[in-house]
Amino acid sequence: MDPRPIPTAAARGPEILEILRLSGGSSRIHALAERLGVTEETVRRNVKRMSKDGLVHKVHGAVHLLDTKTELSFSARMSEATEAKRRIAAHVASRVPNGASLFLDIGSTTAYIAQALQSHSELFIVTNSVTVAHALAARNGNRVFMPGGELRPHDGGIFGVDALDFVERFQTDFAILSAAAIDATKGVLIFDLEEAKFSRAIMDRATTRILAADSSKFGKRAPISLADPQLLDLLVTDAAPPDDLAAALAGLEIEVDVAPGGEGA
Repeated sequence: MDPRPIPTAAARGPEILEILRLSGGSSRIHALAERLGVTEETVRRNVKRMSKDGLVHKVHGAVHLLDTKTELSFSARMSEATEAKRRIAAHVASRVPNGASLFLDIGSTTAYIAQALQSHSELFIVTNSVTVAHALAARNGNRVFMPGGELRPHDGGIFGVDALDFVERFQTDFAILSAAAIDATKGVLIFDLEEAKFSRAIMDRATTRILAADSSKFGKRAPISLADPQLLDLLVTDAAPPDDLAAALAGLEIEVDVAPGGEGA
């Protein structure tokens, strides 16, 4: 028999945090239970306590590590604020006519927008996201263009010098972008420098620049500025921004459009 004491429920927190870190920031509840050799209910009790302490965020059937210095995995972000992202996506899609040309970035909200655009036809899409390309290619007469290069394993994106050179060949009607944080004083922020470079490049080459971001991003912080916020034309979100952010956006002449069904719609 193993002489080591069996960890109590309260002692499971550090183990759960370590598993989350090693698994890229997120895990399913049942996978955690299997790794720890405990019941799913034990995991849920620990996760509930850790959530109150601000260490993790629980969504249906899964748990995500909260760390302001790093971003959650793409799959984890796809499972966050799903209803808000669907409303935003449907509203953005309603503003894009058939036959339009558009840049779409690598964000999770952008992936929902690609799904919402699947009933459109004759679109001309430039993207560095394999998720977006898969959703819209070979459908309704669309044309989809992607740069060459290696797909990043954690989000299926293509970045680097070749991707930036590729973007320079295009001018589009729309650039549709996502963000990790929107702050009244710091502006629009993300976690990845390569993503910021790509977003700046597509903003420079589009007639209308749309930022699609759910209200959980309001007041958050991230380390990298997306671009000069004055380049943005429209923010599509799911709830009215707080007063300080609304004033900042108005000062920049950025239109705010709350998707139907959201607070303040």
